[in-house]
Amino acid sequence: MLEVALMSYVGVMSITPGPNNLMLAASGVNFGFRRTLPHMLGISLGCAAQVFITASLLSWVLGWLQSARLPLALAGCVYLLWLSWRIAGSGKPEAREEAQPMSFLGAALFQWVNPKAWVMVINAAILFMPADPALRIGGALTLAVVFAIVNLPCISLWAWVGEKLRHCLSGARGLMVFNLSMAVLMGGTAMWLLLDELRHAGLV
Repeated sequence: MLEVALMSYVGVMSITPGPNNLMLAASGVNFGFRRTLPHMLGISLGCAAQVFITASLLSWVLGWLQSARLPLALAGCVYLLWLSWRIAGSGKPEAREEAQPMSFLGAALFQWVNPKAWVMVINAAILFMPADPALRIGGALTLAVVFAIVNLPCISLWAWVGEKLRHCLSGARGLMVFNLSMAVLMGGTAMWLLLDELRHAGLV
């Protein structure tokens, strides 16, 4: 029963809108599904590594995160705003010639500054790690495997939908409108996450 609950949790958190999925939809439109595969794999395996490390070192990590949470959130939100700017400009035909999809490593490393990924990983570690310290490494490995297996098909849907939209947005004007919309959504997400973190820190 716990395994079903874990898979449901990871599935819901993976498929709902967030920075990763907005970037995948934009990448699917601009580069197609196949060229977005390294980005998708980077997200899934990066998130799996993140949950394994966090769950394995839960007590130390949670203590460290209390002091590091705001700087990490600020870094993540600044990066999201920069990505929004890049996405907004990628609708121009000349920009498309120079643009490249996010790499596997870039997507994997992004998880460490992605506020939604941290919420997902920490909640999973708290809710689904075994209480027995002797089972900690095995439990963390199970979490990582479940994250990788469940997360990939969920996020792939966003890249696939993006690729399908690509055919409808073949004109420069349509593509520019789509990318501007994705940029506004990404920027809005970043500002909402930042405001939430500042509230959590008692600064607003």
